[in-house]
Order: sequence, then C-alpha cells, then structure tokens
Amino acid sequence: MTLWYFAHILGYVLWVGGGLAAMLIGIRSRGEDRPAQAVVVRMIGGIHRTLMLPGIVLNLASGVALSIPAARAAAPTAWLMLMQGTGIVAGLLVMFVSLPALARLERVPPSGDTAPRFDALRRRQAVSGMIAGIFGALALIGGVLHKY
Repeated sequence: MTLWYFAHILGYVLWVGGGLAAMLIGIRSRGEDRPAQAVVVRMIGGIHRTLMLPGIVLNLASGVALSIPAARAAAPTAWLMLMQGTGIVAGLLVMFVSLPALARLERVPPSGDTAPRFDALRRRQAVSGMIAGIFGALALIGGVLHKY
C-alpha cells in the first residue's frame, strides 16, 4: 500500500509541477515575436509529454489501486469522492483536450496565413490547462481533507 501512495504522490508532483512549468513558460512568452512562439510551443509540448502525461497515468492508475481497498473497507467520504471525481476530470481534460491541441499547435506555423489558427489553438490549450489546473487543485484539497 505504501508503494501505491508513493506512486500517487509522485504522479501528482510530475503532473502539477509540469503544468506549473508549462503555465509559466506560456505566460512569460506572450511578448515574444511570432517565430519564437513555435519554440515555446515545442517546449510546452515536451513538458506535457515527458512530465505531465506519465504523471497523469501514474496518478490515475495508483488512484484506482488505492480506491479499491478503500471502497471495500467503508463508505467513501465526500472529500475522497471530490478528489476522485475532480482528479479524473482533470486528467481526462489534459489527455483528450490539451495534448491533442498541443500536437496540432506544434504543426501549425505561428505566422502567415495560419496565424489565426495558431492563436485559436493556443487559447484552447491555455483554457483547457487552466480548467484542468482548477480541477487538480480541487482534487488536492479533497485528498488533504478526506482524512478529517
């Protein structure tokens, strides 16, 4: 059981740490010229693929492994259900909205005729990341408070 807790916390650290790094890069790069935007998007995509995606998979898999014995032992608390529900929604948002938007964004040049498409995809990725971050924070709050 201790290994699953370690995996759960490690996955969350990778996921949220990567998300915060990507958010900071995105915010700090707003003033960069258009050709530099392509480099920024590749950096953010790399963070998503190498840190966040493995963290999400590890976090969700260990969460399922930890939830099965907890469900057998007693009725789950509202805080535990908040952690599970918001964590799953946040993970699905990143995997099925943010990552595909980033993959498309990496293939679209930031200047020229494709500039409006690039901007729209960047906004979609940023908004989905913010929403997933809010759900991730709610999952953290639920996880901290479910023992009390």
